[in-house]
Amino acid sequence: MNGVVLGVPRFLVRTENLAIMVVATIAYEWLDARWWLFAILFFVPDISVVGYLRGPRLGAAIYNAGHWDGLPIALMTLGLYTNSISAAIGLIWIAHIGFDRALGFGLKYPDGFRASHLTGANQSS
Repeated sequence: MNGVVLGVPRFLVRTENLAIMVVATIAYEWLDARWWLFAILFFVPDISVVGYLRGPRLGAAIYNAGHWDGLPIALMTLGLYTNSISAAIGLIWIAHIGFDRALGFGLKYPDGFRASHLTGANQSS
């Protein structure tokens, strides 16, 4: 299975992302941001699964855009530079991605929702 993380590396990816979630949550606390905002926005990236209503290829692309660390890191960086709420939102988003990866939800292949870099491409939805 090319591109699938298995065995000890899979365990390391999952525990690493648990640590990312914890660190992002601690950093959010340091920003002294509102916890109600964290609670409301934590699962917002999961709205990206609606792309699967239009098929697995588009679904995977939209899901991956919502679960790729690059976008929230850019948002967090912008927020730190401009001293805006964007930093808090970026940290919430990073915490969510870490949470998902810790649970074993990976970036998706176009084969179906269950096919990810942590589960394998040959598992269909």
